[in-house]
Amino acid sequence: MRSRRIGTVLGAVALTMSAIPADAHAAAIAGGGGVSTGRVAVNGCISAQRGSVGRVITREITAHIKARNTGTRALNVSYEAFFRVVDGGHWVKLGSGRAYVRAGEAIGPAEVGSTTRVCGPVKVEIRVHARADGGVWSNWSPASTRQCQT
Repeated sequence: MRSRRIGTVLGAVALTMSAIPADAHAAAIAGGGGVSTGRVAVNGCISAQRGSVGRVITREITAHIKARNTGTRALNVSYEAFFRVVDGGHWVKLGSGRAYVRAGEAIGPAEVGSTTRVCGPVKVEIRVHARADGGVWSNWSPASTRQCQT
């Protein structure tokens, strides 16, 4: 019984340590709503990291995806991410990718694409979708952030 308790505590510590970013300047990743298509569950995520170009303050906006295979067979998953500034902007493709996901396993957050923007008082939004080989595209999974939040 005592060794089980010790194992549980050590497992919790290891899990906590793996969740702490190694880089003190690493951006936090915020996940959005979940959608699914067939055997693939998808979450779109966004991060915004501070930067500068000379005296101009910027943000590196990055789209990420989390995908989980809920089925009993492995499959290839294709995904795409798009970006826009919420106040009337149009959607711009940030990137796409493909991953092999084993049965019951998950990938991510995996970076799909990024863009560098000058800071402004506007909200930015990303959206991702995915599909399994031979399947249809999922609905959009959105995530958003203020461009210049700290």
